[in-house]
Amino acid sequence: MSRRAHPSHGRRQLLKYAGASLLVSVTPLAGAAAKLPSVLAVRVWPAADYTRVTLEHDAPLKFTHFTVENPDRLVVDIEGVEFNSVLDSLARKVATDDPNIKLLRAGRFKPGVVRLVMELKGKVNPQVFTLAPVGEYGHRLVLDVYPVNPPDPMMALLEGRKEAVEPFKGGQDFQVADEARPDDMAGRKSDKPPVEAPEVQTAKKSGKPVVDRLVTIMLDPGHGGEDPGAIGRAGTYEKNVTLEVARRLKARIDAEPNMRAVLTRDSDFFVPLQMRVQKARRVRADLFLSIHADAWIKPDARGSSVFVLSEKGASSTQARLLAQKENDADLIGGVNLGSKDLFLARTLLDLSQTATINDSLKLGKYLLGELGSINTLHKAHVEQAGFAVLKAPDIPSALIETAFISNPEEEARLNDDAYQEKLAGAMVRGIRQYFIKHPPGPKAKLT
Repeated sequence: MSRRAHPSHGRRQLLKYAGASLLVSVTPLAGAAAKLPSVLAVRVWPAADYTRVTLEHDAPLKFTHFTVENPDRLVVDIEGVEFNSVLDSLARKVATDDPNIKLLRAGRFKPGVVRLVMELKGKVNPQVFTLAPVGEYGHRLVLDVYPVNPPDPMMALLEGRKEAVEPFKGGQDFQVADEARPDDMAGRKSDKPPVEAPEVQTAKKSGKPVVDRLVTIMLDPGHGGEDPGAIGRAGTYEKNVTLEVARRLKARIDAEPNMRAVLTRDSDFFVPLQMRVQKARRVRADLFLSIHADAWIKPDARGSSVFVLSEKGASSTQARLLAQKENDADLIGGVNLGSKDLFLARTLLDLSQTATINDSLKLGKYLLGELGSINTLHKAHVEQAGFAVLKAPDIPSALIETAFISNPEEEARLNDDAYQEKLAGAMVRGIRQYFIKHPPGPKAKLT
């Protein structure tokens, strides 16, 4: 969908308005439309992680919200807003398969107040906040509903584990196996102790190290949800291209006998930059790859690029500008600044990243070499800048700009299934080369 189209008087008194009775008349006050702010667009972004509802409006709004049980509902009262056809369309915006929202409707609760009622499919932790205008967006009121029991990425990873393990296909004795046995899976009782980190063994023939585990790669499709990323001249959204390429790359990695991949997002929703890093650390990822499609003001810019984190400043003006643009994703996608993960922030400050950055540069070199076999390289060397999404202190990380979506020819290629497969193939070859030359050590204990 397009960015626009998608894109107390006593507690008992309030609770009397149950179900449909929470909404009163939907008839706006005569003559008030010109004086009241208007809601310009409503967008709903469903995902297992959380569902976001965004109301874009042309002036600041005042609001209050509360929850009601039996059934579980989130109620938001908006003061001084015009009830219009956009608000009236709310009920049609929620899909039947939305993981978190059952029904959503709006109506005029009392003069000068519009009430939104969101009927939920289970217990949630709601966050309701506003965003100031940024980019092409005006003021936004955001309703995020997080399930009380959110999906656990590590548990999902274990449930999707591989049963078969084969030697690493790379000409060296680098072998990996899974960390957990079937009876250690979630929901199954076991008398065995927690699985310890696999031991580094020695291959009988060559004496080279063998690591008895699978390696995990976190794939991060850039942008998503409220944040479309760059938009090509033909209307291609970067967020859609990055998700398609990441899905293809995941399929190829999962087909390797010793690798598995996890996505930071598997559908069209926004994930804050720090949360992307946190997801990678929760699954103890061995690598982190953020996938993007570059853009420039001139349509003739072309080629693939690879970037890694820098502690000392950007390696070029272009790298610095790109990092600024990518770091602005939180502003466009919409982050609740009142809800921060302080533990993660402290971790990123406390741990030295020098060794990780060195490994990231090695990874980037292999990726760039393989991308150069299928596309022009915009720069023939790995660049560095302060990308927030690459700040995992203990995971080698790289950001890949697959091509310039602002170049009409490369935009067309990015939409081509065959070319997306070529991109995925090049990336998995780069990953394979990295692990051949730099086998991972044993992981920490998995409980």
